[in-house]
Amino acid sequence: MEIFKIITLSYLLGCFSTAYLIGKIFKNIDIRGYGSGNAGATNVMRVLGKKMGVLTFLLDFVKGIIAVLIGIKISGYNGGLLAAIFVVLGHDYPVFLRFKGGKGISTTIGTVALLNFPIALTSVIIGILTALISKYVSLGSIIFLIMVPIISLIFSPTNSNNFIITYSILAIIGIYRHKENIKKILNKTENRMGGVKNE
Repeated sequence: MEIFKIITLSYLLGCFSTAYLIGKIFKNIDIRGYGSGNAGATNVMRVLGKKMGVLTFLLDFVKGIIAVLIGIKISGYNGGLLAAIFVVLGHDYPVFLRFKGGKGISTTIGTVALLNFPIALTSVIIGILTALISKYVSLGSIIFLIMVPIISLIFSPTNSNNFIITYSILAIIGIYRHKENIKKILNKTENRMGGVKNE
C-alpha cells in the first residue's frame, strides 16, 4: 500500500507540466508546438526568454524535491528513491498531456539534490562545464545523468546500491528522452547554446 501511494502521488505530481502551464498562463500557447517541441526549461528559455526558463527550471526542481519528501515521509529513504523515479516518469510522460512531456533533467536534479546533495552538486557542475565547452545543453544534460550513478559508485554513499540502481534507471530514461538530440549531435545539426546550429 505504501509503494502504491508513493508511485501514484509522485507520478501525478510529475504530471503537472510547469513548461506547459507557463506557456498557457503567460503567452496562451502550448510550448510543445514551438522551438524543439519539448515541455522543459531549455525550450521555454528559447521560446519565452531567460526569466521564464529559469522559473520553469526552479518549479520543476522543486517538484522533484517535494516528491522525494513525500516518498521519505511514507517509507523512508528507499521511498524517496522510488518517488524520484516516478516523479520523473510523470514529468516525461504526463497523463494529462497525452504522455508528451519534458526530458526530466530539472526534476531529476531536484530529486538527487535532496537525496545526496554532494553528488548532485558535483554532477551538475560537470554537466554545466560540458555544456559550456561543447555549447550543447543536451550533451551537458546527458553527462549529468551519467555522472550521478558513476560518482555514487566511486564514493559509495549511504544506501549506495539502491541509489546507484535508481539513478542508473533515471539515466537510461533521460538518455532515451534525448535520443533525437544525440542523433542531431552526431549529424552536427543540434542547436548550440544561443540557438545557433553547428553547421
